[in-house]
Amino acid sequence: MDIDTRQQSELKQHCFIFQGDSLLLRDGAGVLLPSVASAEEIGLAPECTYEIDSNVGLRGVTNRVAAGVEAPAGYSWARLRSLFGAVDEELFRAAGQAFQVAEWDRTTRHCGVCGALTEHRQNERVAVCPVCGFEQYPRVSPAMICAVVKEDRLLLAQNARYRGGHYSVVAGFVEAGETLEECVAREVMEETGLVVDDIRYFASQPWPFPHSLMVAFTARWKSGDIHIDPVEIADAGWYRADEIGDWIPGKPTVARKLIDWFVENHS
Repeated sequence: MDIDTRQQSELKQHCFIFQGDSLLLRDGAGVLLPSVASAEEIGLAPECTYEIDSNVGLRGVTNRVAAGVEAPAGYSWARLRSLFGAVDEELFRAAGQAFQVAEWDRTTRHCGVCGALTEHRQNERVAVCPVCGFEQYPRVSPAMICAVVKEDRLLLAQNARYRGGHYSVVAGFVEAGETLEECVAREVMEETGLVVDDIRYFASQPWPFPHSLMVAFTARWKSGDIHIDPVEIADAGWYRADEIGDWIPGKPTVARKLIDWFVENHS
């Protein structure tokens, strides 16, 4: 068996078994997924089973088991969020995709229009109502995140829900009928009172908590002074590259990539 074939065979063995937002892991050093093809092999009865072929090349199966089911001997449940930064980005993205598929199955068991039981197709990610025909695809909620630059300083803010935590760039969800660029301008204005222009796409990142897509931009300060929305923001300010410490998001996040971009270009 050549290397590529062997790697593909190994990748197919990835089994993501979820209970709510927790993932089943083997006990031991590091993060170890079950070395099985499905939950049944370790005595668990899955409520759903789907093949996963992730966009980063990892393949496997996602299962979901009922709430309250105890982990088998030699295994334990771990919050998916706790794996962020603890495993490589490719594995985390695959686990995030597996979680979103399992959540889509859980939250679309009934039709959102008439309440009838839906039919989940195995060859397509869609839940179809046999009564009224309403279709439910996996939900994706787009959100923007933006690095606002004023000369040699970056706008950083602290979320009001996480006082005492990290400072980061401004972010917010896209509203109905709104472009991503309009969302950037609106969220920055609403949260900090600033007007921005020169809005440019930077990158994107799937964020499975529970079903977001973070779309990152850079923008230039145009006018205004900082006036925070205290419901959303606890504090905000302008920071030079040499003033930014370790109180920012971790490396795998697109927020950190935006901040690193600023530091690299303004050191």
